Amino acid sequence: MTSSIPALGTRTAEDGSALQAVLLDMDGTLVDTEDFWWQAEREIFAELGHSLHEGHREVVVGGPMSRSAAYLIEATGAGITLPELSVRLNDRFEELVGRGVPLMPGAARLLAELAAHEVPAALVSASHRRIIDRVLTSVGAEHFALTLAGDELERTKPHPDPYLLAAEKLGADPARCVVVEDTATGVASAEAAGCRVVAVPSIVPIEPARGRTVVSSLEEVDLPFLRGLITGMR
Repeated sequence: MTSSIPALGTRTAEDGSALQAVLLDMDGTLVDTEDFWWQAEREIFAELGHSLHEGHREVVVGGPMSRSAAYLIEATGAGITLPELSVRLNDRFEELVGRGVPLMPGAARLLAELAAHEVPAALVSASHRRIIDRVLTSVGAEHFALTLAGDELERTKPHPDPYLLAAEKLGADPARCVVVEDTATGVASAEAAGCRVVAVPSIVPIEPARGRTVVSSLEEVDLPFLRGLITGMR
């Protein structure tokens, strides 16, 4: 599955105050994979003769592969190049998720509700395409009008590019899109794109802010909730 699909067409003026699309992160937001990534990172660096600790995890969570891998190489002094480490991490992660990944509580119900009401949904992840396509076998590719991977963009999160491109391809105004994210990196990307944000923190706490709503679980999020974020009812 690729991101090279035509735009769905710009929304009409009559729905200018309505929710136009929901853009969702993957790891830690829809699927419980953050522990898989951390296990892969710890195992690979142990094989390289280095130990990772929770302080490292707080830095790399939610980040693009290139940034996270570069940080871990610098922090540990491991004798491996960035391209070599990226390949090994992706290979190990694929091994770990090969038997399927658990969805976060409320994820399946939310995706089904969006589909039932024909609200366009996009999966916007910093993970590489090969990882997204593997995880989609558990989540269900049919739930998404669009998927974007971190290795398909010159700049990924925390830059606004992923969410701006997703909105553009869906023919939506970023200000009429709600982004669902679990990390500060993802939240920064969505807010820089001008989207409303629902943060569901997975590893590191995220504080509420203007244009940002923090919840403890996707079980608190439904379509009326998301529409209310756009109309100002919430």
